[in-house]
Amino acid sequence: MIDCLVVGAGISGLLAACKLHAAGQSVIVLDKGNGVGGRMATRRIHDSTFDHGAQFFTVRDDRFGVLVDAWLKSGLVVEWSRGFADRAGEMKEDGHARYRGAQGMTTIPKHLAADIDVRTSAQVTAIDLDSQSGWLVQTEQETYEARRLLLTPPVPQSLALLDAGNYRLPVDVRHDLDAISYNPCIALMARLDGPSAVPAPGGIQLNQEPIYWMADNYRKGISSAYGVTIHAAPDFSHAHFDDLEAAAKLLFEAAAPYLGDAQVSTYQVQSWRYSQPLDVYADTYLALQDGPPLVLAGDAFAGPRVEGAALSGLTAGDYLLES
Repeated sequence: MIDCLVVGAGISGLLAACKLHAAGQSVIVLDKGNGVGGRMATRRIHDSTFDHGAQFFTVRDDRFGVLVDAWLKSGLVVEWSRGFADRAGEMKEDGHARYRGAQGMTTIPKHLAADIDVRTSAQVTAIDLDSQSGWLVQTEQETYEARRLLLTPPVPQSLALLDAGNYRLPVDVRHDLDAISYNPCIALMARLDGPSAVPAPGGIQLNQEPIYWMADNYRKGISSAYGVTIHAAPDFSHAHFDDLEAAAKLLFEAAAPYLGDAQVSTYQVQSWRYSQPLDVYADTYLALQDGPPLVLAGDAFAGPRVEGAALSGLTAGDYLLES
């Protein structure tokens, strides 16, 4: 019997698991992906490196700031910039630091996962509650038993897992969670044969359709070879989510002014169905206390940013220790 089982190896789940592990609790983290980090995602295409999920993070909360200060001192993160260029290519500095992982955004979750039991490629298929043995978490390979359970996937995915196991949330809780929706995002990663025209420091916020954001990963400092990440805007991502090749063609056409003379040598497309929560829960986590503790956490509970996801995981970890 595990003290706590965590579903999801994004920053929320990992920070909570680290807190439990440090307190001497037995904890296992399950994630369906091949690696950790969730949307703090970094990918290599040949000799190019791409951040294709979260691009950077900021610090507004003191508790998160303490963590980031430690990461800075250890070299896990670096300051990237204090602003980005607008669609006209004009730099807009605001004095507020944007941070990135030293080797890409996955640097941080990989560090957090180093000392805890994280099991990747572990697809959870159903979750149920047994009055005798506690939480039963079924994967494609085996069933785990846990005294406490933390769910950190996007809310619709967590609800689907509970439904598959025939566990029923209280009606009012289910109503609140069903109201949480997300924007999708199509991310296009393109390796280039030369430098792009994305202005320094390697990021440009277009904030329009069809392109919301572009990053030059070489100028950003995470890639030794040229390559850009293009994030599609919400309406475009909704409209083209099921035809990624057509989306890539249209995005390349729209991005042409920012590619300059560089030619695309190869590319990949990633689709994030639950990229950004549109509605945020009223608290930093949701806890059910009628029986073995069940907690839901993530960026839909504390805000749609890396910092929000981190704070949700930290406060959820506090609750699980207290419970």
